[in-house]
Amino acid sequence: MAKLIKKEEVTTPVKLDQKDLAILKLLQQNARITVKEISDKIHLSTTPVYERIKWMEESGVIRQYTTVVDHSKVKKGLMVICYVSLKQHSKTAGTKFIKAINEMEEVIECYNISGEFDFILKVVTENMDTYYDFHVNRLGEIENIGNVQSVFVMGMIKQSQVMV
Repeated sequence: MAKLIKKEEVTTPVKLDQKDLAILKLLQQNARITVKEISDKIHLSTTPVYERIKWMEESGVIRQYTTVVDHSKVKKGLMVICYVSLKQHSKTAGTKFIKAINEMEEVIECYNISGEFDFILKVVTENMDTYYDFHVNRLGEIENIGNVQSVFVMGMIKQSQVMV
């Protein structure tokens, strides 16, 4: 779910060594990898690997484990990037928009951005008809929307969750 990160929620980076980074990379490639498999690959016994993973979970370095789904195989073959600008830019208006977006299952990512638009939404639907319905009857009904620009994804070139 998209959530606007408040300035006070932004923390300083956590100090990670090469072993921590290696563990993270392996987990990002396959969240179902076992502690034993990780320990074999990074040449560290299972107990320290387990403790490092636990520490990274507790410190917020690892926020969640997830499954990447092929959207076309679950009847969500249309991906749309929506640029959204708001009419008013008050804290209340932004909060209402974010609350509404968090309740829309079609929106799988939401980013607060700078520039001409205020937000980018990554939306997946079954087809153009279901996107039209979403755009007009769901997104279009949110109070305070000034402008929406939709860009239809023609094909995916790269999708990666690996960040370390």
